[in-house]
Amino acid sequence: MTAYSFFKYFHSGFRYIVIILILAAIIGALAGWLGKKGYTDGNRKLNLFAMISAHTQFLLGLVLYFLSPFVVFAKTTMKDPMARYWTVEHITMMIFAIVLITIGHSKSKKAALPEAKHRSIAIFYILAFIVVAVAIVQSQRPFFGVTH
Repeated sequence: MTAYSFFKYFHSGFRYIVIILILAAIIGALAGWLGKKGYTDGNRKLNLFAMISAHTQFLLGLVLYFLSPFVVFAKTTMKDPMARYWTVEHITMMIFAIVLITIGHSKSKKAALPEAKHRSIAIFYILAFIVVAVAIVQSQRPFFGVTH
């Protein structure tokens, strides 16, 4: 097994942990925000673990970015849809998603009221999830299943 195939499988499989944690954080935040519930230590931990898993996935993706044969730094990169997607578009969307998650978590930590904490997580994590889902769809690879 090459380093590329190891990181490809790891990155592809780890996304399920990220998706589950992000969706759980979103559901918890929506329930807390719309239900006017308090912000518990469980909420804080779930939101933190969701953010940590997303950052870990991003780091795995960065390693994969430099190992991937699909990432091409050439004059023709922007003319080739696959090379452009993997070299420019995918990483840009993922950086944007990580920034959204980080901002949401930071705003949640700084907010004084439980409703504001839940709202920050809900809004920013939902936006990040949409960006990630679009990136996966644009990759023309299956959303479910481990990429081969």
